[in-house]
Amino acid sequence: MKTAIVTILGCMAFGSLYAEIDADRKSLLDADPEVIYLEEIVTPPIKLEVIKEAPVFSDKDGRHRLGYLRADQTVELEGMTSKAYRVRGQGTRHGIAGWVAPWAFSHAEEDFVAKLQQLYDRQIAVNKIIAAREIAIGMTPPEVSRSRGEPTKTTVRRTADGEEGTWEFIDYEEVKHFITRVDQTTGQVFRQFSHITREEKGKTTIEFKDGAVTAIQESEDRSGGNLKIVVPPLIFRW
Repeated sequence: MKTAIVTILGCMAFGSLYAEIDADRKSLLDADPEVIYLEEIVTPPIKLEVIKEAPVFSDKDGRHRLGYLRADQTVELEGMTSKAYRVRGQGTRHGIAGWVAPWAFSHAEEDFVAKLQQLYDRQIAVNKIIAAREIAIGMTPPEVSRSRGEPTKTTVRRTADGEEGTWEFIDYEEVKHFITRVDQTTGQVFRQFSHITREEKGKTTIEFKDGAVTAIQESEDRSGGNLKIVVPPLIFRW
């Protein structure tokens, strides 16, 4: 499991925890790598105030206009890139959903735009880690599951200080076994396939504390890798 270091941004206080992510790795790989969808990340949904009428586009790059988003309403933020928000609300003629420039919105939370950008940067980093089937300090248990599947073994310990536990992932490989035989007629020596065994190749132990990975231990020597770190799950108060 190769690893690299990702800049730590630090936790931010906003108010409800990350929702558990149920999408599998295949859906992640098939998605646009520049887009994150908030329904997979935060709950309840983020609400934005529309302060200016704005064009709505079917694509994140703003090439195909669908109509206009009406001002003076509250809309739901469904997804985002670093330059555009995907929202659902009321258009000037009917209901509409699509991509809109950030200048059309406001939010009461202080430094909302900067904090939302930090959320975006973290999720982009996590998506890349999951796509590579890797694990990083700061990932949540659902994110680890998306990357490596279900653990072979789990333990949980609850104390007055919180909850902690470990997950173990055991990697196996199939080993073919052969026996040596001698041809009774020709005297020629040859190998004959006998059976296949499934043997342990290596083990990865993940330690969690309060919903985030705090340590990674590998039993197999995989030279050339560095520890990968991401900001722990963000907390939002919407």
